[in-house]
Amino acid sequence: MRVVICGGGVIGACTAYFLRRHGADVIVVERAAVAAAASGKAGGFLARDWCAGTPLDALARRSFALHAQLTEEIAGDWGYRPMSAYAGFVAPDGDARADTPSALGWLADGVVITQRIGTTETTAIVHPQKFTSAVMNAALAQGAELRLGRFTGIVRDEDRSAVKGVGVEDDVIEADAVVIAMGPWSLLAAQWMSLPALFAQGSPSIVYDTGTHVSADALFLETRIYGKTTSVEVFPRPDGSTYVTAFADTEAFPTDPTDVDPESNRMDGLEAISRRLSPLFRPEKIIAKQACYRPITEDGLPLIGRAPQDERLYVATGHSVWGILNAPATGEALAELIVEGATRNVDLAPFDPARLKPLDLPRRRWP
Repeated sequence: MRVVICGGGVIGACTAYFLRRHGADVIVVERAAVAAAASGKAGGFLARDWCAGTPLDALARRSFALHAQLTEEIAGDWGYRPMSAYAGFVAPDGDARADTPSALGWLADGVVITQRIGTTETTAIVHPQKFTSAVMNAALAQGAELRLGRFTGIVRDEDRSAVKGVGVEDDVIEADAVVIAMGPWSLLAAQWMSLPALFAQGSPSIVYDTGTHVSADALFLETRIYGKTTSVEVFPRPDGSTYVTAFADTEAFPTDPTDVDPESNRMDGLEAISRRLSPLFRPEKIIAKQACYRPITEDGLPLIGRAPQDERLYVATGHSVWGILNAPATGEALAELIVEGATRNVDLAPFDPARLKPLDLPRRRWP
């Protein structure tokens, strides 16, 4: 069986890896580079039980376990590290840090820690770009193929009853099954398949060089800026960098993923917030200023499974902020569904693309 995966992000990489473990021939089609979009610019935070009580719970728990397991199976260092997580807020002024754990002494005096919300048993982190690249490299080492090129359509047979493959630029790659895993850009395939609406949550981020001065603790804080309360997330990484993000919002996104750039006003605001959080967050310590768009659906659940009315066509997108966390279990389950016809560890029924109304677009022929 030959499977073509459209998208070289974390979902595509994990799907390729598990498909190769099932013996399928795999070709990954990627427009720019592996982990070029959100998979390379996300926070990489992992939580075992933060989706408890929701349809995502089983997927998250299985995926959290797979993240730990993959460190033993795949070569490379992608910064996997169990960590604690804390919630709190930034006080308007004055020293209000009396109850802050001593390990968080690197924070500014105005940062108030109110509770611990994760332990090293329940929360962890990976470097998303390094993780995605390592999984893709493992799939390639097992015989998968990576082709750089722009997705241009889904190719069907003469009577349009069956999928034959995908268009890449002006060529056709034939396939027994096709997986659409292009994040919010999966909407590009809606002209050729039944696909619900997808939206994009954009957020800027700054990566600081903080060396060994920052403890292994994720922070989820509230602060006020520009007269509004804003959520801020801080993720220290084992490589000595710290990732800071805020201002997440649903918005329009560019047609080309390579055109994603941080909006200057938001970036200025994020720098101002960062300065309030810690004296370590200085302008000369900035490694990267970046932005990304995460795919989300109308009901907040991902689309994972067979596309309606297309036996050979599958979709895996819409994971929102939990894309890095849930990628391994998504790839594992999708590989099982494609090769064996059923899943073993996770029930994909809550994520069936047919649960949502498809976009009403005229269907195109390739090319």
